[in-house]
Amino acid sequence: MQKLPVGIQSFSELRRGGFLYVDKTRQVYELAVGGKYYFLSRPRRFGKSLLVSTLKELFEGSKELFEGLWIEAHWDWEKTNPVIYIPFAGLDYKMKGLYGELQKHIQESAQMHGISLQDDSLKNQFEELLRKLAESKGQVVLLIDEYDKPIIDYLGEEVAQAKENQQVLKNFYSVIKDSDPYIRMVFITGVSKFSRVSIFSDLNNLYDITLSESYVTMLGYTQEELETFFAEHLKDFCEKKNYSREEALAQIRRWYNGYSWDGEAFVYNPFSILLFFKDHKFTNYWFKTATPTFLINLIRKEVYYDFDGVKVGDAAFDSFDIEHLDVITLLFQTGYLTIKKYDERRELYTLGYPNREVKKSMLEYLVHAFSNTSATQVRAYALDVADALQEEDLEKVRDVFNILLYSLPYQLHQKAEKFYHAIVHLFFTYMGLDVQSEVSTARGRADAIVEFDDKVYCFEFKLDRSAQEALEQLKSRGYADKYRNTGKKIILIGVNFSSEKREVDEFAVG
Repeated sequence: MQKLPVGIQSFSELRRGGFLYVDKTRQVYELAVGGKYYFLSRPRRFGKSLLVSTLKELFEGSKELFEGLWIEAHWDWEKTNPVIYIPFAGLDYKMKGLYGELQKHIQESAQMHGISLQDDSLKNQFEELLRKLAESKGQVVLLIDEYDKPIIDYLGEEVAQAKENQQVLKNFYSVIKDSDPYIRMVFITGVSKFSRVSIFSDLNNLYDITLSESYVTMLGYTQEELETFFAEHLKDFCEKKNYSREEALAQIRRWYNGYSWDGEAFVYNPFSILLFFKDHKFTNYWFKTATPTFLINLIRKEVYYDFDGVKVGDAAFDSFDIEHLDVITLLFQTGYLTIKKYDERRELYTLGYPNREVKKSMLEYLVHAFSNTSATQVRAYALDVADALQEEDLEKVRDVFNILLYSLPYQLHQKAEKFYHAIVHLFFTYMGLDVQSEVSTARGRADAIVEFDDKVYCFEFKLDRSAQEALEQLKSRGYADKYRNTGKKIILIGVNFSSEKREVDEFAVG
C-alpha cells in the first residue's frame, strides 16, 4: 500500500516520498492553459496548498515529479516560467506585522531569483520584482495561498487589526493589474470571499472558479477516486475491522462525503479521508482541528440554530464585509454548510450540513456553546431525553431541559421565545431525533415536531405566558392533523419558559 500523505502540502515532498496522490492533473492542465487570473475559495484543510504547490512545480518544469500522471504527456516541458509563491500561512505577521513580513518575503523572493531591488516601499518593490523577473526569465506565475488569513485571524474581537491588514493587502494587490504584461498567470486561494472593492478593486478580470462546473471536483475526492486510489486501504480496513466492502463504503460516505459547490457533484473531505484510513476509526477529524470562536459567538449572538435546508440566492456566495458578517455566508465558505441542490428555475440554492462528521460535531459544539455544558454531559443528557421521550416520561424531559437552562451563563439569556426554541431544537437535533422546527400548516407553524416510529410529539413554546395557552394553540390550529391517519400516537405538549426563573415552569399535555 502507498503511504498516506497526512499533513503533506508540498507536491515535491509527496511525489519524492512515494506517497499516495489522487491524480488531479487534467484539471490542473485546464486551469493552467485556460485563463490567466483565477480565484478559488475552499474550506481549510481541503487541498488548496497542495494544488498551489502542484502549479508551482508544473510551471518550474519539474517533469520528474509528474511521471505517470495525466499531465506528463500533455504539458510542454521545454517552456518554464519563474514563480513568485506567497503562502500567507507561513508569514509571521502576528508577531512582526503584515507589511513588514510581506516586504521581507518579496525581498527574499528577489534574492532567490538573483534580483536586486532598488525601491523602499512594499508596493513598489513588488512591482519592481515582477518587472525585472519577467525581463530576465520570462512572464511570472504569481501564486498566492490563503490570501485572507491575515484578515480571518482577526475577525470578531480585533476588527481594527483585520481592517488594517485588509488595507495593506489592497495596496499590495493593486500592483497586479498594471503589471499584466509581466504576468503569465495569477492564482489566488482563500477560505472567504471578500468584496472586490475591499481588496481586489483593480482586478476586475479575476475569474472566480469557486462554483464553476469545470472545477467543482478539483479539490476533494470523488466517489470514483476514493474507490480507485484508496482500493488497497479500503480492503485493509474491511479485513481488520470485519466490514463488507459495501458496508464500509456506505459508512465512509455517510461520515465524510457530501461537499458540493454545484449541488450535483459531491466530494469527500480529503483531510478526514486520509486520517480515517490511517486510524481506521469513524470519528471527527476535520471539525476538531479548528473551529473559529468568532463564528460560534456570532451564531450564539444571532440565535441561529437550524441550518439544514436553508435556501439562499447567489448573493450568499458573493462576499462579505468585515463589519457586517453574515452567518450563512460564513458557514458556507468555511465548510460547515454545503450546497445540497440548486433550483435553476427559482435561482435558489438549498444548503445543509455536508455529512455526519460536520453535523454531529457542529450540533455538539453549539449545544455546548449555548449551554456551557461539557460535551460528555451533553451526550449523557441527550441519551436521557431520547429515552424519556420514547418512554413518554415527560417529567424527566422537563427535568433535563431545566438542567440545561440552569447551566446557561446569565448573560446569554434573552427574553425572546426564539432563544429558548433554539436551545430545544439544537438539543433535539443533536440527539439524532427526527425533529422539524417551524413546521408549516394551513393555519400557522408548529414550533417543533419530533417523530418516532410509533408516536409523534408536537410542541408549542411560549415565554412568560402559559403552557395551557400553548396547548390550546396546538389544538385550535390543527398542527398535528397531518399525522392523524398515520396510526401513530399523537402527543401535544404546550411549554412555557420563565425568563425570570430560567426554566420550564409549565408543561401542558393533550
